[in-house]
Amino acid sequence: MTLIGWLQILLILALVLAAAVPLGAFMSRVFAGERTFLSPVLGPLERGFYRLAAIDPAKEQGWLGYTLAMLAFNAAGFVLLYGLLRAQAFLPLNPQGFLGLSPHLAFNTAVSFVTNTNWQSYGGETTMSILSQMAGLTVQNFLSAATGIALAVALVRAFARSGASSVGNFFADATRATLYVLLPLAIVTGLWQVSMGTPQTLNASATVQTLEGNQQTLALGPVASQLAIKQLGTNGGGFYNANAAHPYENPSPLTNALTIWQMLVVSVALVFAFGRLIGDRRQAYAILSVMGLLLVAGIGIAYWAEAAGTPVLASAGLDPTGGNMEGKEVRFGLAASTMFAAVTTGLSDGAVNAMHGSFTPIGGMVPMVLMMLGEILPGGVGSGLYGILVIAIISVFVAGLMVGRTPEYLGKKIEAKEMKMAVLAILILPTAILGFSAVSAVLPAALSGLGNAGPHGLSEIYYAYTSAAGNNGSAFGGLSANSPWWNTTLGLAMLLGRFAYIVPMMAIAGSLAPKPKLAPSSGTFPTHGPLFVGLLAGIILILGGLQFFPALALGPIAEQVQMLSNKTF
Repeated sequence: MTLIGWLQILLILALVLAAAVPLGAFMSRVFAGERTFLSPVLGPLERGFYRLAAIDPAKEQGWLGYTLAMLAFNAAGFVLLYGLLRAQAFLPLNPQGFLGLSPHLAFNTAVSFVTNTNWQSYGGETTMSILSQMAGLTVQNFLSAATGIALAVALVRAFARSGASSVGNFFADATRATLYVLLPLAIVTGLWQVSMGTPQTLNASATVQTLEGNQQTLALGPVASQLAIKQLGTNGGGFYNANAAHPYENPSPLTNALTIWQMLVVSVALVFAFGRLIGDRRQAYAILSVMGLLLVAGIGIAYWAEAAGTPVLASAGLDPTGGNMEGKEVRFGLAASTMFAAVTTGLSDGAVNAMHGSFTPIGGMVPMVLMMLGEILPGGVGSGLYGILVIAIISVFVAGLMVGRTPEYLGKKIEAKEMKMAVLAILILPTAILGFSAVSAVLPAALSGLGNAGPHGLSEIYYAYTSAAGNNGSAFGGLSANSPWWNTTLGLAMLLGRFAYIVPMMAIAGSLAPKPKLAPSSGTFPTHGPLFVGLLAGIILILGGLQFFPALALGPIAEQVQMLSNKTF
């Protein structure tokens, strides 16, 4: 590790915070229905959408109506995207003449983009037409991100309101998230990407002369427009198979820094918006402190592990001071590569600029663990905020047990119903990950897709289902996932990780909204100080350790022991 490397990391984090504070203030005004500087331009467009869809934004929904509207909206998105991918060969803007996707691949891809996962069992430039990339995948990048933001705002309203029977209007929240937040940011950062060399064209390819005098065909397309929202919406699906390691998606260290900034800024801004919407910014600082501490710890461990290198590479005569550069881009280096890996998995983004399967065992375990903790550090847009608020409910319940008082969080009493729903929500991730992994570890149809045996092969299985259930979408590498077993089961894991979590979370919102907001008393456990920060961080780590440590011991930890014993790994 180097001082320059840490300065790069800290500078990017500082730039994120500098932008997230005003963006959070802006978002709080948007979702409070207040006028903003964009209202004169976007207000008429917003009202036009409501008229076309026959939606009254002032007519609010209870938690069940809100949830059913969200499920219906996403089900319609799945059907439309599945149909487009299957019929791709017969649709326009397909200059490459790509055929339609197989039923299992179309199912996996449609589920993936609707759930904000963006797992890709295909190579984008060799599988997807321009229309599929633009009208299918890019559109869902906006809509799935807007869904996550809307759901987080609904839960925040439940905490902020007193004696309410509703949590907002899903269609209005999703429309505002798209129009006022995601679209303007995507336009600005997309143009910035174009200025730095990212293609944005309807041409499918270009033929160029190489330095050796030969000709090479380069895949092109509307890359920048998809790249902007894939990062801002923590979607992560790349236009190219190599994702953010491709020189057109990520041409330089400057675009790499911009990409990391894009991934973080909306999720962090939502935390600041949360503080404003509930009227107590100290609560936002406490939540953000937990997110920041654990994320920086993850970056530090991964950076240390990769900087230490491996005995195998050292024995091959490579300079050990360069660390483990296998699977990484020289133009980014260790610091930017490990930060990218930690950020993309601490979020539910899934974009990669390095091959996680080529990290050292401990270095590769860090992205896996960050996903297993629930992808709340800071998590996907919206999903990270409502995920950590569910764990905060569990944390105050634990604190209440310690002192023998009825737990409260943000002035709302936490009772049996909220705890049952919170426990049900946090059981979804380990059930999907460990359940599917256990079957895949013994089923021949699953094992035939592995590229490695032993602990590393087991890690490939864990990583795939962790990424799918956590709605992340990154891959460990080495796994050939384009088969009926993997496409189907990974798709089911994505559905469970997204919607089976959302329903109990929204039930919590429905239970909290009618409750009176109590004033703090001398016996109230403060949830904005260092004690709560430590408790919340501890609960997150304990839950992750209890659920996943045995599995990790058989995978990356066993592989680390093999590596240090100078055995082949």
